[in-house]
Amino acid sequence: MTGVELYNQTTLDCSKKITHNYSTSFGLGIRLIKPSYRWAIYAIYGLVRFADEIVDTFHESDKQKLLSQFKLETYNAIRDGISLNPVIHSFQLAANKYQIGEELIEPFFQSMEMDLYRSEYNENSYQEYIYGSAEVVGLMCLKVFLDGNEEKYSLLKPAAQSLGSAFQKVNFLRDMKSDLEDRGRVYFPNVDFSGFEETIKRELIEDIQKDFDLAYKGIIQLPTSCRLGVYTAYIYYLKLLEKIERTPANVLINRRIRIANSQKVALLFSSYLKFKTNVL
Repeated sequence: MTGVELYNQTTLDCSKKITHNYSTSFGLGIRLIKPSYRWAIYAIYGLVRFADEIVDTFHESDKQKLLSQFKLETYNAIRDGISLNPVIHSFQLAANKYQIGEELIEPFFQSMEMDLYRSEYNENSYQEYIYGSAEVVGLMCLKVFLDGNEEKYSLLKPAAQSLGSAFQKVNFLRDMKSDLEDRGRVYFPNVDFSGFEETIKRELIEDIQKDFDLAYKGIIQLPTSCRLGVYTAYIYYLKLLEKIERTPANVLINRRIRIANSQKVALLFSSYLKFKTNVL
């Protein structure tokens, strides 16, 4: 292994470690993707996770400055083919190999910047935020899974966006308490969480279910090299939504809903059986 190869592998290992430290659910799904694509999904997750940490975690620092520097270095790394930031370097490897361009990267950073100054959203800004923070991440992953097949990318693009949207909206419902109390944010437009009721919760869940339904139509058309991994993440979030639906609104606003690790394993096993028996 040359020095460059060793450096590349080390940075990819960093992104893999970040993924498994921050998200057991996504980490589980990525393990089920073909190894030749797995590294690129880790690289994408590492970049978006750290950008999210900048706006959500480092309260004692100049977040705007940190995010601007992170964004600039990302673009510079893609142009130059190198960064001494291991997370950014691993991302540029994926971006350059799979043609993940500014049309997807810029909306992501714009949504991260929105988290620095917005605390409430109207319908337009909400859709803009969802697109940049989640839908484009789904499209980045789709670029990897389809590896240059632009015809199929265009076909599956709406489903990939819907899956990203569903994941993000479930996160919003799950994290309402911390978003409101710790970050002062309310993402859902025209929702007053001081009077959060079952009717409001039901409307939000129905909207999310529509995203899941469209996403499934795309998942079953994915190559077998990645279908099981994406389906497993889909099932995990769908079960999370079902658990949220069973949770009373007054409890949901005060508690973060989780899926137990034992249930995650059971979901993995059932997903594998469906995949092997071609019933997805």
